[in-house]
Amino acid sequence: MTLETISENRSFGGVQGVYRHSSEATGTRMTFAAYLPPAAAAGPVPVLWYLSGLTCTHENAMTKAGAQEHAAREGIALIFPDTSPRGEDVADDEAFDLGQGAGFYVNATETPWAPHFRMWDYITAELPAVVFDRFSLRRDAQGITGHSMGGHGALTIAMTMPETYRSLSAFAPIANPSESDWGRKQFAAYLGNDAAAWGGHDATLLMREKGYPGDLLVDQGSSDQFLDLLRPQALAEAMAARRQPSVMRMQEGYDHSYFFVQTFMGDHVRWHAERLRD
Repeated sequence: MTLETISENRSFGGVQGVYRHSSEATGTRMTFAAYLPPAAAAGPVPVLWYLSGLTCTHENAMTKAGAQEHAAREGIALIFPDTSPRGEDVADDEAFDLGQGAGFYVNATETPWAPHFRMWDYITAELPAVVFDRFSLRRDAQGITGHSMGGHGALTIAMTMPETYRSLSAFAPIANPSESDWGRKQFAAYLGNDAAAWGGHDATLLMREKGYPGDLLVDQGSSDQFLDLLRPQALAEAMAARRQPSVMRMQEGYDHSYFFVQTFMGDHVRWHAERLRD
């Protein structure tokens, strides 16, 4: 697969790059960012996948999260995928929370989304094949995190594929989308009206059903303007009922912005690095 280099910049002794490739999963050109720490020059390093939220691209966390300095210190690579397929022939919607920029990390089955909106396959299979072929990364040391819609993606993917993702965290995840307008609307559009098809993409339901074999870290701002849509209390109750090893922190006064993410990014990178080291 041909990988086009859009840019590469020196950052904290490592390299922050942006790349583009043709995706079979989405049938489009896809762009992603990758940060390689200085340690990658000496051999394969652990990798942390960061999934972004609604309206975002690969660029939001790359430029706003302040993750590179922490990743360089801990010797861990970062991958920032896009949040959806894009292009003139890709279905879209006037609403910001559906269509391009709002893939919800599912494989759509419904018209007009099904031909391109296959973000589950893209994130869990196709993009990993691309990055492991190109960069010096350890397949046996992968962690996953994300913010908002991306936190939803990180939780659901890791609980479904725990053998792949050895560490897990989330920032203000959409925690119970089956019971939220950030979920019911999108799942009905992408997956159809049968709610039974939604369960595999709801972190709270997956926590009740199977949990995660390791521990997990979740940070949530107490002043988040979207608390009613995120439903962190549902996830907390499911974790408590399951006795899931976890750290779930309500951060006083923080909202949903990247100022919140940036503040606690160092904690999350360290969390993953500690669990991905041999």
